[in-house]
Amino acid sequence: MISKVLSSSLVGIDGFIVDVEADLGRGLPAFDIVGLPDSAVKESKERVRTAIKNSGIEFPVKRITINLAPANIRKEGVYFDLPIALAILMCIDEIPSESIKDTVVVGELSLDGTIKPVNGVLSIIHSAKEQNYKKCIVPADNAQEAALVEEMEVIGADTLSNLISHLKKPSITPTKVDIAKLFSIRSSDFLDFSDVKGQENVKRAFEIAAAGMHNLIMVGPPGSGKTMMARRLPSILPDLTFEESIEITKIHSVAGLLKNNTSLITERPFRSPHHTISNSAMVGGGRIPRPGEVSLAHNGVLFLDELPEFQRNVLEELRQPLEDNEVTISRVNGTMTFPSNLMLVASCNPCPCGFHGYSDKCRCTENEINRYIGKISGPLLDRIDIQCEAAAVNYNDLAYSAKAESSAQIRERVVKAHKIQQRRYKDEPIYFNSQLSSSQVDKYCVLGNAERNMLKTAFEKFSLSMRAYHKILKIARTIADLDASEIINVRHVAEAIQLRNLDRQHII
Repeated sequence: MISKVLSSSLVGIDGFIVDVEADLGRGLPAFDIVGLPDSAVKESKERVRTAIKNSGIEFPVKRITINLAPANIRKEGVYFDLPIALAILMCIDEIPSESIKDTVVVGELSLDGTIKPVNGVLSIIHSAKEQNYKKCIVPADNAQEAALVEEMEVIGADTLSNLISHLKKPSITPTKVDIAKLFSIRSSDFLDFSDVKGQENVKRAFEIAAAGMHNLIMVGPPGSGKTMMARRLPSILPDLTFEESIEITKIHSVAGLLKNNTSLITERPFRSPHHTISNSAMVGGGRIPRPGEVSLAHNGVLFLDELPEFQRNVLEELRQPLEDNEVTISRVNGTMTFPSNLMLVASCNPCPCGFHGYSDKCRCTENEINRYIGKISGPLLDRIDIQCEAAAVNYNDLAYSAKAESSAQIRERVVKAHKIQQRRYKDEPIYFNSQLSSSQVDKYCVLGNAERNMLKTAFEKFSLSMRAYHKILKIARTIADLDASEIINVRHVAEAIQLRNLDRQHII
């Protein structure tokens, strides 16, 4: 007898449907799995055999052949334990075939029959929904995650025996999730900008960066508050849309980074890797490519503290993700593309000791400074929208300054600017000004004669690139949005030019 159960696996962060076919035939007892299975899939036959036996069902002593179709795509992971078990049980009439018709099934089995959670369930069920499947069976621990996919009936099973009973006589209530409730919970653990004394120009740069999701780099001596301000950035970022949240959750689910009590990521990620990070950890990779930091920071922030301390080849890997908002990884097993629409925030000292241009303490030679700063290439720097100087804080700022603006006050302005962008780009596949293409810049960043003349002067005086020209226009558009101005005026353009500090002063 032949049976078939629908399952799924992952390619990158996308799922693809796999037909799990089982045949129980005559001959010497055997248990074979074909269809390009990897080691984890091949080992599933021992887990399946023992789980069925420990669920109170006699395992068939026959020649069992399991085929995973399509056979030309390699199958990896532990997703197929549960569908293989159900396909065998269907062959011996232990469960009715109609009970799992057109149902996508994934799950790992323990030897005692417990159904264990797997990674990437949201991606798998989301892809199944796009192929018009309406029902799925997943591990109970993954049920909340799978239920995020609208119009999908999600059955969360904890043990094989309970699932068999449900398939004979429905007893498990489909899982539902209150998405509005998930979004209503906002973390109170954020650090606050009110702790930052002085540095008003840098805090203004952070406000503009958060409003338009622009990349930002700070240059200044040690102790000027660069890291302190960067770690407070999440407290002023605009809320995620549901679509953005789903994109982030899919990536983190595939990477196995979802916490047990988290079904949906509702806050923008903030990733801060150490400067010893490798190429593959930064952009993704491995024999089976997995998302790297640039993808884990998708729709959020990637903070690189002490930028020149990172290996030069690692920094150069950032050029494509920053330009294309995605990263493509090619391996012998195939080519995969991961999203990487992120906000890059970096900090940098002006020299190895950190005091060049700020104090007489600096004893760095010109060659040492050039070697240190040379790790940041011009093409990479050109892709960073906002470049600002974080000068040393003076005593009066620390001792006598009034309490600074709180993150809540800054975020209120950021959210208003974000709503303006949402309305403006409601018919476009973008959310923020930083995501504008060249043609969209021409459409949404229109300048008057005075503004064009000012930008022309800056372009010629500072030898700006075409990319820098477009980035100034995007920043000016964000500044205008913070002022609730539909028109970009001279003041907005002037401030945007000021925020290309490294182009103007050649600090780097």
